[in-house]
Parts: sequence; structure tokens; C-alpha cells
Amino acid sequence: MMMEIFTRKKPIDEMFTSDLSLKRWVSEALVNGVTQAIDSRLIRQEEEHFFAEVSCVSSIFELALNCTEESPENRINIKDALALLQKIRLEFLAKLSEN
Repeated sequence: MMMEIFTRKKPIDEMFTSDLSLKRWVSEALVNGVTQAIDSRLIRQEEEHFFAEVSCVSSIFELALNCTEESPENRINIKDALALLQKIRLEFLAKLSEN
């Protein structure tokens, strides 16, 4: 769901075919430039805190990918996911206060 929120895409979107999924698209975006996957209505390059926002969403995408691992043994548990979300929030707020 986090990937859907920040990309504004659903797994059934027409851009996702048998060889491309929302999960794979987000994963590739983390390697090739995460801004291509972030909904442009959420973050704009001219915004004052653009880099802090992109960093925050990148961390959320990484967590989302960890939550969607194929093997249940490889997935993060919900308590750890919540702790990571709180850490991401605190890091984001700290970056905002630096500027």
C-alpha cells in the first residue's frame, strides 16, 4: 500500500504487464532514480525540502519492498516495520530543521 500511495499507481495499472510489476518498478527506481516513481504531484524539484522529501520516500520504498518479500521468513515483522517508519519520520523532521 505504501508503494501505491507514493507512486499513485495500483498493481493492476495498465503499465504493469507480465514482466513488470509495481514492486519491480519501485525496486528499479531505487537503483535508477527514485524520483521517476514518485507521484509528481507529491514532490516537486523546486520545493525547498525536495532532497529531504526524496530521501524520506526512498526509505519508505525500501521498507515497502522489505514488507513485500516473497518468502515470509525474509519479510520484516510489523513491530520492526513500525519502528522503521518512526525512525524515517524522525530523520525527515531532523533534515527539515537543518534548513
